Amino acid sequence: MVTLLCGACSDAVEPPEQAARLVPVVIGQLETPEIREASGLARSQKTKNVLWAINDSGAREWVHAIGPGGKRLGEFDLKKSENRDWEDLASFVLDDTPYLLIADIGDNDAKRKKSTLYIVEEPDVEKKAKARVSWKVEFKYPDGPRDAESAAVDIENERVLVLSKRDIPPVLYELPLRPGDDKKKTAKWLGTIRSLPPPSRQDVEFAPKTNDWYWQPVGMDISADGRAAVILTYRAVYYYTREPGQGWFEALNQRPRRVSIGNFRNAEAIAFATERRGVIVTGENRHSPILFINFAESAEQ
Repeated sequence: MVTLLCGACSDAVEPPEQAARLVPVVIGQLETPEIREASGLARSQKTKNVLWAINDSGAREWVHAIGPGGKRLGEFDLKKSENRDWEDLASFVLDDTPYLLIADIGDNDAKRKKSTLYIVEEPDVEKKAKARVSWKVEFKYPDGPRDAESAAVDIENERVLVLSKRDIPPVLYELPLRPGDDKKKTAKWLGTIRSLPPPSRQDVEFAPKTNDWYWQPVGMDISADGRAAVILTYRAVYYYTREPGQGWFEALNQRPRRVSIGNFRNAEAIAFATERRGVIVTGENRHSPILFINFAESAEQ
Protein backbone atom coordinates (compact mmCIF):
# COMPACT_ATOMS: atom_id res chain seq x y z
CA MET A 1 0.00 0.00 0.00
CA VAL A 2 1.23 3.49 -0.83
CA THR A 3 0.83 6.32 1.66
CA LEU A 4 -0.67 9.32 -0.10
CA LEU A 5 1.04 12.50 0.97
CA CYS A 6 -1.11 15.55 1.49
CA GLY A 7 0.07 18.49 -0.58
CA ALA A 8 -1.44 21.94 -0.47
CA CYS A 9 -4.50 22.27 -2.66
CA SER A 10 -3.79 24.64 -5.52
CA ASP A 11 -5.29 25.91 -8.73
CA ALA A 12 -1.89 25.90 -10.44
CA VAL A 13 -0.56 22.77 -12.10
CA GLU A 14 2.79 22.74 -10.33
CA PRO A 15 4.35 19.65 -8.74
CA PRO A 16 4.35 19.68 -4.94
CA GLU A 17 7.80 19.26 -3.42
CA GLN A 18 6.90 15.81 -2.08
CA ALA A 19 6.15 14.53 -5.59
CA ALA A 20 9.85 14.43 -6.51
CA ARG A 21 10.01 10.90 -5.10
CA LEU A 22 7.43 9.50 -7.54
CA VAL A 23 4.91 9.14 -4.74
CA PRO A 24 1.29 10.13 -5.48
CA VAL A 25 0.43 13.36 -3.69
CA VAL A 26 -3.13 14.44 -2.85
CA ILE A 27 -3.55 17.98 -4.18
CA GLY A 28 -7.32 18.34 -3.76
CA GLN A 29 -10.67 16.71 -4.36
CA LEU A 30 -13.52 17.04 -6.82
CA GLU A 31 -15.74 19.79 -5.45
CA THR A 32 -18.45 19.66 -8.12
CA PRO A 33 -21.22 17.32 -6.88
CA GLU A 34 -22.30 16.70 -10.47
CA ILE A 35 -19.00 14.89 -11.09
CA ARG A 36 -20.02 11.66 -9.39
CA GLU A 37 -18.29 9.14 -11.66
CA ALA A 38 -15.24 10.83 -13.21
CA SER A 39 -14.31 8.45 -16.01
CA GLY A 40 -12.17 10.81 -18.10
CA LEU A 41 -9.83 13.74 -17.56
CA ALA A 42 -7.96 16.08 -19.94
CA ARG A 43 -5.78 19.16 -19.66
CA SER A 44 -7.13 22.28 -21.34
CA GLN A 45 -5.16 23.28 -24.43
CA LYS A 46 -6.82 26.71 -24.37
CA THR A 47 -6.82 27.93 -20.76
CA LYS A 48 -3.93 27.60 -18.32
CA ASN A 49 -4.48 25.56 -15.14
CA VAL A 50 -7.78 24.09 -16.27
CA LEU A 51 -8.78 20.44 -16.48
CA TRP A 52 -11.86 18.98 -18.14
CA ALA A 53 -13.72 15.98 -16.72
CA ILE A 54 -16.60 13.74 -17.81
CA ASN A 55 -18.97 11.33 -16.08
CA ASP A 56 -19.53 7.67 -16.86
CA SER A 57 -22.71 6.28 -18.44
CA GLY A 58 -26.11 7.29 -17.14
CA ALA A 59 -25.14 10.93 -16.78
CA ARG A 60 -26.08 13.90 -18.92
CA GLU A 61 -23.83 15.02 -21.77
CA TRP A 62 -21.95 17.55 -19.65
CA VAL A 63 -18.23 18.26 -19.70
CA HIS A 64 -16.95 19.94 -16.53
CA ALA A 65 -14.09 22.42 -16.09
CA ILE A 66 -12.16 22.24 -12.83
CA GLY A 67 -8.99 23.63 -11.32
CA PRO A 68 -6.19 21.15 -10.56
CA GLY A 69 -7.24 21.25 -6.89
CA GLY A 70 -10.81 20.29 -7.84
CA LYS A 71 -12.52 23.69 -7.74
CA ARG A 72 -15.53 24.02 -10.03
CA LEU A 73 -14.88 26.50 -12.85
CA GLY A 74 -17.66 25.80 -15.35
CA GLU A 75 -19.22 23.25 -17.65
CA PHE A 76 -20.83 22.83 -21.04
CA ASP A 77 -23.58 20.65 -22.46
CA LEU A 78 -22.30 18.83 -25.55
CA LYS A 79 -25.10 19.25 -28.07
CA LYS A 80 -25.70 16.57 -30.72
CA SER A 81 -24.14 13.84 -28.58
CA GLU A 82 -25.28 10.87 -26.48
CA ASN A 83 -23.67 9.52 -23.32
CA ARG A 84 -24.15 5.79 -23.77
CA ASP A 85 -20.96 5.05 -21.86
CA TRP A 86 -18.42 7.89 -21.89
CA GLU A 87 -15.14 6.45 -20.66
CA ASP A 88 -12.25 8.71 -21.59
CA LEU A 89 -11.38 12.26 -22.53
CA ALA A 90 -8.43 13.73 -24.43
CA SER A 91 -7.29 17.16 -25.57
CA PHE A 92 -5.24 18.18 -28.59
CA VAL A 93 -4.48 21.05 -30.95
CA LEU A 94 -5.20 20.63 -34.67
CA ASP A 95 -4.61 23.40 -37.22
CA ASP A 96 -3.96 25.82 -34.33
CA THR A 97 -7.38 25.05 -32.82
CA PRO A 98 -7.76 23.34 -29.41
CA TYR A 99 -10.16 20.39 -29.29
CA LEU A 100 -11.51 17.84 -26.85
CA LEU A 101 -12.22 14.22 -27.72
CA ILE A 102 -14.91 12.36 -25.77
CA ALA A 103 -14.63 8.59 -26.15
CA ASP A 104 -18.01 6.83 -25.89
CA ILE A 105 -16.36 3.40 -25.86
CA GLY A 106 -17.61 1.60 -22.75
CA ASP A 107 -19.32 -1.74 -23.38
CA ASN A 108 -19.42 -3.91 -20.24
CA ASP A 109 -21.35 -6.72 -21.93
CA ALA A 110 -19.55 -6.46 -25.30
CA LYS A 111 -22.82 -6.01 -27.21
CA ARG A 112 -22.50 -2.62 -28.88
CA LYS A 113 -22.54 -2.63 -32.66
CA LYS A 114 -20.66 0.65 -32.78
CA SER A 115 -18.72 3.03 -30.56
CA THR A 116 -18.34 6.78 -31.04
CA LEU A 117 -15.62 9.39 -30.70
CA TYR A 118 -16.98 12.94 -30.34
CA ILE A 119 -14.70 15.85 -31.18
CA VAL A 120 -15.61 19.35 -30.02
CA GLU A 121 -13.77 22.63 -30.34
CA GLU A 122 -12.75 23.52 -26.81
CA PRO A 123 -14.95 26.35 -25.50
CA ASP A 124 -14.08 29.12 -23.08
CA VAL A 125 -14.39 28.25 -19.41
CA GLU A 126 -17.62 29.68 -18.04
CA LYS A 127 -20.76 28.59 -16.25
CA LYS A 128 -23.14 26.85 -18.66
CA ALA A 129 -21.01 27.37 -21.77
CA LYS A 130 -22.32 26.27 -25.15
CA ALA A 131 -20.64 23.75 -27.45
CA ARG A 132 -21.58 21.49 -30.34
CA VAL A 133 -19.94 18.41 -31.77
CA SER A 134 -17.46 19.47 -34.45
CA TRP A 135 -17.36 15.97 -35.91
CA LYS A 136 -17.65 12.38 -34.78
CA VAL A 137 -16.08 9.07 -35.72
CA GLU A 138 -18.29 6.01 -35.44
CA PHE A 139 -16.49 2.69 -35.53
CA LYS A 140 -16.55 -1.02 -34.82
CA TYR A 141 -13.77 -3.44 -33.92
CA PRO A 142 -12.38 -5.93 -36.44
CA ASP A 143 -12.69 -8.81 -33.94
CA GLY A 144 -16.12 -8.12 -32.49
CA PRO A 145 -17.43 -5.79 -29.74
CA ARG A 146 -14.96 -4.77 -27.05
CA ASP A 147 -15.21 -2.96 -23.74
CA ALA A 148 -12.69 -0.12 -23.53
CA GLU A 149 -12.05 2.77 -21.15
CA SER A 150 -8.76 4.11 -22.51
CA ALA A 151 -8.31 6.45 -25.48
CA ALA A 152 -5.58 8.91 -26.45
CA VAL A 153 -4.82 11.19 -29.40
CA ASP A 154 -1.61 10.72 -31.39
CA ILE A 155 -1.70 14.17 -32.94
CA GLU A 156 1.56 13.68 -34.86
CA ASN A 157 -0.09 11.00 -36.99
CA GLU A 158 -3.68 12.28 -36.56
CA ARG A 159 -4.75 9.00 -35.04
CA VAL A 160 -6.72 7.91 -31.99
CA LEU A 161 -5.48 4.96 -29.95
CA VAL A 162 -8.00 2.80 -28.07
CA LEU A 163 -6.92 0.16 -25.55
CA SER A 164 -9.30 -2.66 -24.64
CA LYS A 165 -10.07 -3.32 -20.98
CA ARG A 166 -11.06 -6.96 -20.52
CA ASP A 167 -8.70 -8.76 -22.89
CA ILE A 168 -5.65 -10.42 -21.29
CA PRO A 169 -3.34 -8.96 -22.47
CA PRO A 170 -5.18 -5.79 -23.57
CA VAL A 171 -5.36 -5.01 -27.27
CA LEU A 172 -4.39 -1.70 -28.89
CA TYR A 173 -6.47 -0.36 -31.78
CA GLU A 174 -6.05 2.66 -34.04
CA LEU A 175 -8.51 5.00 -35.76
CA PRO A 176 -8.18 8.13 -37.90
CA LEU A 177 -8.81 11.35 -36.00
CA ARG A 178 -10.71 12.92 -38.88
CA PRO A 179 -13.91 11.24 -40.11
CA GLY A 180 -13.03 11.14 -43.82
CA ASP A 181 -15.55 9.82 -46.34
CA ASP A 182 -16.50 6.63 -44.50
CA LYS A 183 -19.31 7.25 -42.05
CA LYS A 184 -18.62 4.02 -40.16
CA LYS A 185 -15.09 2.79 -39.74
CA THR A 186 -13.41 -0.39 -38.59
CA ALA A 187 -10.63 0.14 -36.07
CA LYS A 188 -7.21 -1.18 -37.02
CA TRP A 189 -5.89 -3.97 -34.80
CA LEU A 190 -2.31 -3.09 -33.80
CA GLY A 191 -1.61 -5.92 -31.37
CA THR A 192 -1.47 -6.80 -27.69
CA ILE A 193 0.21 -4.67 -25.02
CA ARG A 194 2.34 -7.04 -22.95
CA SER A 195 4.13 -4.42 -20.85
CA LEU A 196 1.26 -4.36 -18.33
CA PRO A 197 1.62 -7.08 -15.68
CA PRO A 198 -0.89 -9.88 -16.31
CA PRO A 199 -3.03 -11.30 -13.50
CA SER A 200 -2.56 -14.80 -12.18
CA ARG A 201 -5.13 -17.46 -12.97
CA GLN A 202 -6.23 -17.28 -9.34
CA ASP A 203 -6.67 -13.50 -9.53
CA VAL A 204 -8.95 -13.89 -12.54
CA GLU A 205 -10.92 -16.66 -10.86
CA PHE A 206 -11.57 -14.71 -7.66
CA ALA A 207 -12.03 -11.24 -9.18
CA PRO A 208 -15.86 -11.53 -9.47
CA LYS A 209 -15.99 -12.33 -5.74
CA THR A 210 -13.47 -9.75 -4.55
CA ASN A 211 -14.37 -7.10 -7.15
CA ASP A 212 -10.64 -6.58 -7.64
CA TRP A 213 -9.75 -6.24 -11.31
CA TYR A 214 -6.45 -4.49 -10.57
CA TRP A 215 -4.79 -5.32 -13.90
CA GLN A 216 -7.41 -3.76 -16.17
CA PRO A 217 -6.49 -0.51 -17.99
CA VAL A 218 -9.03 2.23 -17.33
CA GLY A 219 -7.39 5.39 -18.73
CA MET A 220 -4.68 6.59 -21.08
CA ASP A 221 -3.13 9.85 -22.26
CA ILE A 222 -0.36 11.05 -24.58
CA SER A 223 1.63 14.17 -23.76
CA ALA A 224 1.16 17.26 -25.92
CA ASP A 225 4.66 16.92 -27.38
CA GLY A 226 4.08 13.27 -28.30
CA ARG A 227 7.09 12.06 -26.32
CA ALA A 228 5.38 10.31 -23.41
CA ALA A 229 2.26 8.31 -22.58
CA VAL A 230 0.60 7.02 -19.44
CA ILE A 231 -1.75 4.10 -18.83
CA LEU A 232 -3.83 3.88 -15.67
CA THR A 233 -4.99 0.61 -14.11
CA TYR A 234 -6.94 0.14 -10.91
CA ARG A 235 -3.65 -0.32 -9.08
CA ALA A 236 -0.96 1.79 -10.74
CA VAL A 237 0.17 4.35 -13.30
CA TYR A 238 2.53 3.20 -16.08
CA TYR A 239 4.70 5.83 -17.75
CA TYR A 240 6.22 5.33 -21.22
CA THR A 241 8.56 7.40 -23.37
CA ARG A 242 8.79 7.31 -27.15
CA GLU A 243 11.80 7.96 -29.36
CA PRO A 244 11.46 10.11 -32.52
CA GLY A 245 10.11 7.99 -35.35
CA GLN A 246 9.04 5.18 -33.03
CA GLY A 247 5.45 3.95 -33.27
CA TRP A 248 3.23 3.93 -30.22
CA PHE A 249 2.61 0.19 -30.39
CA GLU A 250 6.33 -0.43 -30.04
CA ALA A 251 6.73 2.28 -27.38
CA LEU A 252 3.88 0.90 -25.27
CA ASN A 253 5.44 -2.56 -25.33
CA GLN A 254 8.64 -1.30 -23.75
CA ARG A 255 9.20 -1.55 -20.03
CA PRO A 256 7.39 1.38 -18.36
CA ARG A 257 8.02 3.31 -15.17
CA ARG A 258 5.44 2.10 -12.64
CA VAL A 259 3.97 4.10 -9.74
CA SER A 260 1.52 2.44 -7.37
CA ILE A 261 -1.63 4.34 -6.39
CA GLY A 262 -2.20 2.04 -3.43
CA ASN A 263 -5.76 1.49 -2.29
CA PHE A 264 -7.32 4.08 -4.63
CA ARG A 265 -9.42 1.33 -6.22
CA ASN A 266 -11.91 3.49 -8.09
CA ALA A 267 -9.31 5.51 -9.99
CA GLU A 268 -10.45 5.75 -13.60
CA ALA A 269 -9.29 9.10 -15.00
CA ILE A 270 -5.78 10.26 -15.89
CA ALA A 271 -4.24 13.18 -17.78
CA PHE A 272 -0.95 14.93 -18.28
CA ALA A 273 -0.99 18.15 -16.28
CA THR A 274 2.12 19.53 -18.00
CA GLU A 275 4.04 18.71 -21.17
CA ARG A 276 5.71 15.58 -19.80
CA ARG A 277 6.33 16.48 -16.19
CA GLY A 278 3.21 15.84 -14.19
CA VAL A 279 0.26 13.46 -14.26
CA ILE A 280 -3.09 13.88 -12.52
CA VAL A 281 -5.37 11.00 -11.47
CA THR A 282 -8.87 10.98 -10.00
CA GLY A 283 -11.69 8.49 -9.57
CA GLU A 284 -15.32 7.51 -9.81
CA ASN A 285 -16.57 8.75 -6.44
CA ARG A 286 -18.19 12.01 -5.45
CA HIS A 287 -15.55 14.31 -4.00
CA SER A 288 -12.90 11.86 -5.15
CA PRO A 289 -9.31 12.83 -4.24
CA ILE A 290 -7.06 14.24 -6.95
CA LEU A 291 -3.54 12.82 -7.10
CA PHE A 292 -0.43 14.34 -8.65
CA ILE A 293 2.60 12.29 -9.77
CA ASN A 294 5.77 14.05 -10.86
CA PHE A 295 7.59 12.19 -13.65
CA ALA A 296 10.19 14.92 -14.18
CA GLU A 297 13.09 12.52 -13.74
CA SER A 298 11.62 10.06 -16.21
CA ALA A 299 11.00 12.80 -18.78
CA GLU A 300 14.64 13.80 -18.65
CA GLN A 301 15.91 10.31 -19.43
